[in-house]
Amino acid sequence: MFNTEDLYDKVGAMLLKPRGHQYTQELKLKMMGLPGAQAFEVMRQELGIDDSNETLQRDAEAIFKDLLPAEIAIMPGLEQLLALLERLKIPKGICTSSHRRFAQRALGFFDLEPRFSFILTADDVENGKPHPEVYLQAAKNFGIEPSSMLVLEDSLTGSRAGVASGAYTVAVPTSHSRGQDYSHVAYVANALNDSFILNLFKSS
Repeated sequence: MFNTEDLYDKVGAMLLKPRGHQYTQELKLKMMGLPGAQAFEVMRQELGIDDSNETLQRDAEAIFKDLLPAEIAIMPGLEQLLALLERLKIPKGICTSSHRRFAQRALGFFDLEPRFSFILTADDVENGKPHPEVYLQAAKNFGIEPSSMLVLEDSLTGSRAGVASGAYTVAVPTSHSRGQDYSHVAYVANALNDSFILNLFKSS
């Protein structure tokens, strides 16, 4: 929904530079889509950093807080997709690996939270993506079987979670996550307003 991967690049670089490391594409792909604690553990293990996950997360959140107001933006096609869903009265939920305080702050910049039925975050599940727990819970919240739910994901980790839940999963990779193997999903879209995604609802 947001250009968070662009922000993560800057946060990662600013977090690691004082520690004598670089935030590389290889490291980013290993961390992408994971809940915070797991992502920072990957960073620690890959780079041999002594700081705890808690310290890394605290420092990263402080950097994010400074960058977010000036640099956050919604992804192309989001408004068109939301408008269509609302016109058709199709309920929407958010399933994110971020913590609730970050998700609500990001949504607040564009007053988007009222447009969704619920938000599920890393604070609401025991098992983060690629485990399907968050999407199984989403299906329960909607009162439907997972197979009746559409999941839109921008990362390999997230798309694997969607598929594992049994949901109809479409990948919408960003410039940061394109080129990975998404053969497990139903379709790989170019943007949130890709005609394939919009036509799923127009034909329903």
